[in-house]
Amino acid sequence: MGTNFNDFITWLDGLVWGLPLIVLIMAVGIYLTIRLNVLQIIHLPKALKYMFKNEEGGTGEVSSFGALCTALSATIGTGNIVGVATAIVAGGPGALFWMWIAAFFGMATKYAEGLLAIKYRHIEKDGHVLGGPFYYIEKGMGSKFKWLAKLFAFFGACAGLLGIGTFTQVHGITSAVNNYFDSYNPPTITLFGNEYSIIIIISGIVITLCVGLVLIGGIQRISSFAQIIVPFMAIAYILICFILLFNNYKEIPRALNDVFSGAFGLRAVAGGALGSIMVAMQKGIARGIFSNESGLGSAPIAAAAAKTNEPARQGLVSMTGTFIDTIIICTMTGLSIILTNAWDIGLEGVAVTAKAFQLGLPFSPWVASMLLMLCLVFFAFTTIIGWNYYSERCLEYLVNGNQRPIKVYRWVYILAVFIGPYMTVGAVWGIADIFNGLMAFPNLIALIALSGVVIAESKDYFRRLKG
Repeated sequence: MGTNFNDFITWLDGLVWGLPLIVLIMAVGIYLTIRLNVLQIIHLPKALKYMFKNEEGGTGEVSSFGALCTALSATIGTGNIVGVATAIVAGGPGALFWMWIAAFFGMATKYAEGLLAIKYRHIEKDGHVLGGPFYYIEKGMGSKFKWLAKLFAFFGACAGLLGIGTFTQVHGITSAVNNYFDSYNPPTITLFGNEYSIIIIISGIVITLCVGLVLIGGIQRISSFAQIIVPFMAIAYILICFILLFNNYKEIPRALNDVFSGAFGLRAVAGGALGSIMVAMQKGIARGIFSNESGLGSAPIAAAAAKTNEPARQGLVSMTGTFIDTIIICTMTGLSIILTNAWDIGLEGVAVTAKAFQLGLPFSPWVASMLLMLCLVFFAFTTIIGWNYYSERCLEYLVNGNQRPIKVYRWVYILAVFIGPYMTVGAVWGIADIFNGLMAFPNLIALIALSGVVIAESKDYFRRLKG
């Protein structure tokens, strides 16, 4: 039965993330890039400045930087560590190139999402803000498309519960912790008909308890913590990867050559050059979208809470999330894996990145594994919390603010975290990919329909800046 289920997930994943969705995501990004005059390059310095310079007198719940950190807390997670490894193992080094391409055009997409989130957000009398694709679909496209808004909200709630928010994150944490302690030969326990290391079981229970304590106490309690720990861990991870790259700088040209030759099928594999290109493209774009979430419509839910009166300004801040997540962090991970050849020795998941750290860092394997474990634990834990926020806001829209279903959902979410460690790697990432893709469809339709609004708002904003 397990084999049949995995086969079904693989089939459905291939169907959802087939050529039509890849073409649609890239087409929307390319179209917005052209219409916005390549603003991801021209206005990137301004966007990076706005990250730290809050707007005075803006309306909202948190600062622009706070909204960005909330989004990054949900964005920077296992996709940056495990997802990159999964893509390169499945698609070869060329997958990293397609992650770059997805991120470049995804920056324009993320800009549009952030802009629309502010323009069409809903602010309650008590100051509570709710916004995202469900509101820019309903308010921007019209009430007759409310069914599409509800469809997005349903997929968003499922994505948080069954994929990107729970299974993938806790599976990445427990795998990393188990990999770290594996040399001590910990005892195993039989659960669900399979044997699991006691390390996986204990770490899974601890994570579940921590998640439960945070979620039951209210997500606002960890917002200030996330704003501190996420930037700190991102900088720490980048520094660790930089040490690895510097320690192996002679291998960087060869690694880059592998990336480009793999991306364009110059190193033919089984199935021929075209087949290798398609695999690298599919895995790279899928993992790129999974990591930076451009086009999914999740980040605008956090962006809507920013204290700003300028939709385009928050669009620029939102855009930096994709740049930081993929162009910087995923690149660091990918090059580390490729230049150490850790992707081509029969490992999978977090074990690939762990091996790269062990081979490439000038530390003992014990220290290298510990550093990776700590980074992944913090990244993934904040992602679990962040995606609970996203999915609860989706559910809040679906049930018109009724708090009872939201409280039930919260407990089911905690249960999903508990069972996450016992899912297979293939099934875990397959389920996450499926719901990511399903979320993207309604959101991309809205971005196309409202692209005129994005262009008009952008022209007005940049004209006023010049004036």
